[in-house]
Amino acid sequence: MHRSLAAAATGTLLALAVVAPASAVIVDEPIIDSAADASLAISPIGTHDTGVFDESAAEIVVHYAAGQRTLVVNAQRGVVDVLDASDPTAPAHVAQIAAEGAEVADGSTIPAGAVANSAAVREDGLAVVAVEAPDKTDPGWLLFADVREEEPTILGAVAVGSLPDSVVLSPDGAYAVIANEGEPAEDYSVDPEGSVGIVTLPGEVAAAAQSDYRAADFHAFEGDALPEDVRVYGGREDAGTGTPEHPVSENLEPEYSTVVGGRAYTTLQEANALAITDLASATVERIVPLETTDLRDVAFDVSDRDDAINRQNWPVTAFRAPDTITSTEIGGASYLFTADEGDLRDWDGYSEEARVKDFGDDGIAPLCESVAEGTGLTLDELTSDENLGRLTATVADGLSADGDCYEELHVSGSRSFSILDADGAEVYNSGSLFEEITSRVHPDFFNSNHSESNFDGRSDDKGPEPEAIEVGTIGDRTYAFIGFERTSGFVTMDVTDPRAPEYVTYVNNRDFSVSGEDDPAAFAGAGDLGPESITFVPGAEAPGTEAGDVADAMLIVGNEVSGTTTYYSVEDLLADPEPQPSDTATTEAPEPSEDPSDDATEGATPGPSDEPTRGPSEAPTDAPSQTPGEEDDRDDEAGPERLPRTGATIATALAAGALLVGGGIAALTIARRRAL
Repeated sequence: MHRSLAAAATGTLLALAVVAPASAVIVDEPIIDSAADASLAISPIGTHDTGVFDESAAEIVVHYAAGQRTLVVNAQRGVVDVLDASDPTAPAHVAQIAAEGAEVADGSTIPAGAVANSAAVREDGLAVVAVEAPDKTDPGWLLFADVREEEPTILGAVAVGSLPDSVVLSPDGAYAVIANEGEPAEDYSVDPEGSVGIVTLPGEVAAAAQSDYRAADFHAFEGDALPEDVRVYGGREDAGTGTPEHPVSENLEPEYSTVVGGRAYTTLQEANALAITDLASATVERIVPLETTDLRDVAFDVSDRDDAINRQNWPVTAFRAPDTITSTEIGGASYLFTADEGDLRDWDGYSEEARVKDFGDDGIAPLCESVAEGTGLTLDELTSDENLGRLTATVADGLSADGDCYEELHVSGSRSFSILDADGAEVYNSGSLFEEITSRVHPDFFNSNHSESNFDGRSDDKGPEPEAIEVGTIGDRTYAFIGFERTSGFVTMDVTDPRAPEYVTYVNNRDFSVSGEDDPAAFAGAGDLGPESITFVPGAEAPGTEAGDVADAMLIVGNEVSGTTTYYSVEDLLADPEPQPSDTATTEAPEPSEDPSDDATEGATPGPSDEPTRGPSEAPTDAPSQTPGEEDDRDDEAGPERLPRTGATIATALAAGALLVGGGIAALTIARRRAL
């Protein structure tokens, strides 16, 4: 019966699943939009709520299947919470892993004020936790714990590099790989070197020795050895606080890693690059610059002051600047997957951030007149608030050789996900797909912020902001799950063909009518805000309410703003298909091409608009929503997609969805579990 449930929940605007909430943060009507031929049905079934809002109380999540316990990094408390997930509809906090007081292999102890940043767990119950020092520029630690019993046992720790931001394990469990980010002090008095830390793990559940830790540094890439397109900028020399001996090594800041074979692939987010490290020798073999997105070809909404969904083409280049990275094998080849979040340096001692309208003020060189060429706008019109003026750009790139003006505009974050081959070469990028989906599914809250429900609030800065990414295989299909830090929720893509992924579903356990920033006391009713990480649990390992009662797979999402950890059932609709109701409306799935610039879904042809300076009061009020992949025939050949706010759209869809499926979904879900 659960198979027909997903078919009934597919609609032209919203498909809604009404699930009996396990607590206040499973919203009454999660937003679920699916492709017409969706192969998966995903819905939230349970959540754990820390009760801490906007303090990073639930970040990185990993699952220990043998004990059906989930480890959740709680940065607000500086610990790792342990949840009993044997009943995923009601996960319960049972213990915590605290680093303070743990003995380090060098004879010291981890002091108070240390912060847990990341965690990983091996299938035998050995957990490792990346721990930041109270002063982030000091060396941190990798903590070891035994989580086989309900109460974890601290086994010890080793010293690692400065600001260990993430830790992952090699698939065989032989290595832990740590991204030692090495961020500078706010005043740039200190800027530690970044490095990729490698720990050879013991074969049993035990702590490693200090000699098992090695750091792969970037010294070999100083000077001319660094590939030309790798961004190196904003170090102590730029901040005026010193001339470092190893400026490249100080500048590169590892963010997140994945392991393929004997190599670690680590994102260097601000540098828009990827480091490839040989684990056996602890040597960075290569640094690969990543692609950029040309907004002349890919249409984004770049203003929060245009009072419309206004995805257009602009004379702007976006660095991919990925955060999370993961990997899998498909068809005998290895592929890397990145969430292209974007990040700029913004410290007291040095900041590269500026709104486009501020170029030419506050000591920043102006834009060259050539920037506006081909847009049909004057430079003043181009930099108005309703056009590019509000967009957050970098002052570190694009300056002319004589320093008189900026010839090009650059931003960080391409609002997309990418697939790379094992050499780091890009084989796919999703272009504007995520903005297309969210603009159609919840247009009243397009590019909303996470801590506040609003319309268009993040269009000027990274849009939905893809933050988390995970991959998993169900049946003979491989899927990528990409979480949106700002709008919340996540998209599922079928990546079985890595060069031509297909949209499957978008799920958002959020009630946009509740705004936590307006009323923090009521934030629990908002649902999940700010997904930071996603963990895929295969069906054979997924927790269930009864023995053998499992979904085809499960997703676990850590939400840093709402402080919630939410469990999602994943049903494989291809495993046991049922006839779909003949009167069920469907949503056409967007199908981006391998090259986003060739895809009709990327919006209008280059050139912002033939009505670029129309003010908010002049925005159209009767334009319909546009389905991704459809051409907009309301405008001239080069006209923009400009969708108005439609206050009744979501309310109408929610009401209709509730009438159609509200009475049956919870009962069908329960019936399935009982049948199993």
